[in-house]
Amino acid sequence: MEVGPCDPADERVQVVELPPVRAEVTEYRLAARRCRSCGTITRAGRPAEAGVGAFGPRLHAMATLLVGRYRLSRREAVACLAELGEVELSVGALARLEQATSSALEPVVDEVALAVQQAPVANLDETGWWQGKTRSWLWTVVTDTLTLFRLDPSRSKAVAQALLGPDWTGIVGSDRYSAYRYLPLDQRQLCWAHLIRDFRKIAAYNQHQRPFGERLLGIATRIFAVWYRFRATAIDRPTLLLEMTPLQAELHQALEDGLKPPHAVVAGALCGNLLDSWPALWTFTRVAGVEPTNNAAERALRPAVLWRKGSFGTQSNDGSRFVERIMTVATSCKQQGRSLLDFLITAITAAPLGLPPPSLVPAPTA
Repeated sequence: MEVGPCDPADERVQVVELPPVRAEVTEYRLAARRCRSCGTITRAGRPAEAGVGAFGPRLHAMATLLVGRYRLSRREAVACLAELGEVELSVGALARLEQATSSALEPVVDEVALAVQQAPVANLDETGWWQGKTRSWLWTVVTDTLTLFRLDPSRSKAVAQALLGPDWTGIVGSDRYSAYRYLPLDQRQLCWAHLIRDFRKIAAYNQHQRPFGERLLGIATRIFAVWYRFRATAIDRPTLLLEMTPLQAELHQALEDGLKPPHAVVAGALCGNLLDSWPALWTFTRVAGVEPTNNAAERALRPAVLWRKGSFGTQSNDGSRFVERIMTVATSCKQQGRSLLDFLITAITAAPLGLPPPSLVPAPTA
């Protein structure tokens, strides 16, 4: 039928569908021959395309992805592979694939650990973890393009120092936990999201403290209003500093008032701590790339918290190393908009062949 000038445009309907998935099994027959003179048996070598083990790199990477990225238990991952791809895989075999992946990612994560120490800005946070019956802590360091995870039995400043390195010169965004106090105040940015939570607690304490808590919250609201305008490029940095000046003075006076009755019992410790840490409240106003909150690190830890709640932690050092490495790679790939599956396939393929592993560290720009 011909299209007339008054006919409406054709309607386009698109339907997305997955093709049937079924694992392919490739059999390699390695010929063997016995020498008729000495009886020595010579067998053909395994071809490079056969890889090592009984599972190809894509299946290997997919199995790891189900456990390490999507937090399925090993039994559920095995069931998922059987349902979707008719793959017969045991729980023990999956555990061995995890460890092979962990080994392949070790040099990748070592490179990330060195790279984050050179970053101009990093956000740090930590959350509880269990390795067997031992209390541990999962630390994270988040930069603009990389995220590093590290499990350690300690929550001390020694871990923070090891993560940042002895020559750290950048800015650290964090909460007010004591492990970060070794850093000079001009190298810190205290998290305002945590402060707002503390201000809300004061406002909710009782009717006598509510006005003071609401006063602090009101100042914080206006501070963020100015920050949002700057982040949206509605104002430049000199204007940001100019508009923050009266708000800083107002907050300083409020914190001093919090040291006096009737607020001192409830808010005195917080107000005193903030006055002592005063420069670290405002780093975001003067240093490019610094955010006023530690949300980047908290968001990075959220999948780990869900994993911990579902698995109750890890049972061995090898399991803990797998958690560190797969989470480092998964989160960094997400930051960079890279395919985690493709990255894992490349790493898993390279390791047994002795080839250089793929890198997560962006190449320096000219």
